[in-house]
Amino acid sequence: MSKSTGCCQGFLHYAFDYETPKTLIIPSIRVGFVFRFTQFLLLLYVVGYVCVVQKAYQDRESVISTVTTKVKGFAFTNISNMQPRFWDVVDYNIPPQGDDSFFVMTNMVMTPGQTQSRCPELPTPSTTCVDDCDCVEGYNDPRGNGIRTGLCENYSSTVKTCEVLSWCPLEIDTNLPKRALLAEAENFTVLIKNSITYPKFNFHKRNILSHINSTYLKTCEFNRQTHPNCPIFRLKHIVSEAGEDFQDMAVKGGVLGILIDWSCDLDWWARKCYPKYTFRRLDNKHPVNNVAPGYNFRFAKYYRTAEGEEVRTLIKAYGIRFDVIVFGTAGKFGIVPTIVNLGAALSFLSLVPMLADWFILTCMKKRDLYSRQKSTYLVEESEAESASLSTTYGTQ
Repeated sequence: MSKSTGCCQGFLHYAFDYETPKTLIIPSIRVGFVFRFTQFLLLLYVVGYVCVVQKAYQDRESVISTVTTKVKGFAFTNISNMQPRFWDVVDYNIPPQGDDSFFVMTNMVMTPGQTQSRCPELPTPSTTCVDDCDCVEGYNDPRGNGIRTGLCENYSSTVKTCEVLSWCPLEIDTNLPKRALLAEAENFTVLIKNSITYPKFNFHKRNILSHINSTYLKTCEFNRQTHPNCPIFRLKHIVSEAGEDFQDMAVKGGVLGILIDWSCDLDWWARKCYPKYTFRRLDNKHPVNNVAPGYNFRFAKYYRTAEGEEVRTLIKAYGIRFDVIVFGTAGKFGIVPTIVNLGAALSFLSLVPMLADWFILTCMKKRDLYSRQKSTYLVEESEAESASLSTTYGTQ
């Protein structure tokens, strides 16, 4: 019975004994230095990093943006397999409006005078033949150029291929000019109009700033030193700032990013919230594994002859696609994040005494003495009820 009573008393003491802090002053410069230095480091982290660098006292919101572009420029070509031709924005800017992007054609393979007729397939291991038995009528090879008619025809004096129903003559896209046909495209310019908003803060702005007028737009061109806020960019300078050579890139094309950063502090510098422009190549340019490089697509221009026959000119266009990528966050003072981060800072500071206690009880020579003085268990006896609390009251 006494054993069970002792167990119950032990449980009650464990559950209901009250602990209260006890002030123990230790006259040690080492301990004081560890305590104050740790406080200093935490305050430096809270003030320097959390408040100044991260601005954790601010509400944050991501930018909402819209972009429109307008390309200008012209070029002239005069090559042997094509008549002299003048190119303006309607010819090389395809399509004229894109989704936060625009494409400028710089090179091409043109196949004029195509009609729907029959012609020998281009020679490959799967299309060469000896006689008609090698060509299955109606067979549609997804990697071919048309539907087979079942006939084996002469492609040249030495090679025979299966005849197909297609747009003839077939395109030979291996005859790509080694120098870009529209090399003059490096001097084309593009006007980028970008409007942004931060709805939470009722903040709206665009990259055509308030001091820019129509007269300025007619003469300015983006330059980091002289015209850092001009929204008109020369294509050659965009490619150059991305670390590429325009004439090399123009042969087979590629994808470039125009990055516009609208990160702003709306507490003090709302009027100085300006866009920051950077440029980067986005497609993979591997010097060794350079399979299917660049950027290209096909389109056709259709017309009818005097006899009513439908004819088209097929163009495989190579060029540079410019993706306009807008990003950024804005911050403004908010009471909720301020209280949250202030509470976090105070909780960090409450850990400093624990670290100092660990240093005292682990690293000091008199750690046994400090351990005995740090915790005291109060024993209440009937004959000691009138004793002074200053000698009997403490903490465990």
